[in-house]
Amino acid sequence: MEFFFHHRDRPDSGTLRWELREEHWSYMDRYAAEMTARGPTLSEDGSTLTGSVHIVDLPDPATARAFAFDEPGYQAGAYRDVLVRRWRNLLGRTMWEFPGGRTGGNRYLVLGLGAGPAADLAVPPDRAEDLIAYGPLLSDDGTAWLGTAALVRAAGPEAARAVLTRDRYAVVEVHPWQFGGRPS
Repeated sequence: MEFFFHHRDRPDSGTLRWELREEHWSYMDRYAAEMTARGPTLSEDGSTLTGSVHIVDLPDPATARAFAFDEPGYQAGAYRDVLVRRWRNLLGRTMWEFPGGRTGGNRYLVLGLGAGPAADLAVPPDRAEDLIAYGPLLSDDGTAWLGTAALVRAAGPEAARAVLTRDRYAVVEVHPWQFGGRPS
């Protein structure tokens, strides 16, 4: 079962994140075979890390929480909070299989937190070629819809936001995002 993780940086944690980068990458390398997507969220101008996104196939919710809270940056206090949710991969691929590749165009995390009946349970056909990862956020047992998470290539934040149905979410966040992993 796949899980979506969004570690959000606490203010002024950039130096700490930089110091822990090798420990973070080594920790994530242990999950390389299970990883669907990974990468940092950034400030609007792209100059500052603001968080970290991971989508990982893990056996159960307890293992997912251990993955989130044993992460070196979390243990050192770099993050102010962590969102952990079950996730369903509606594209059936990893970010490395995205036909658009690692570069070219703006990339965003679009995170819609649910309110009311489930929405966006199918891949939007008019946006499929721009979707890097897409799926519903679910309760631990996978039965309740809690929102939708997408990694998308888009012209800008408003175009990225448009991947989710307007007025179906309590809140929608859009964060600049980039492909993660060790630099080559």
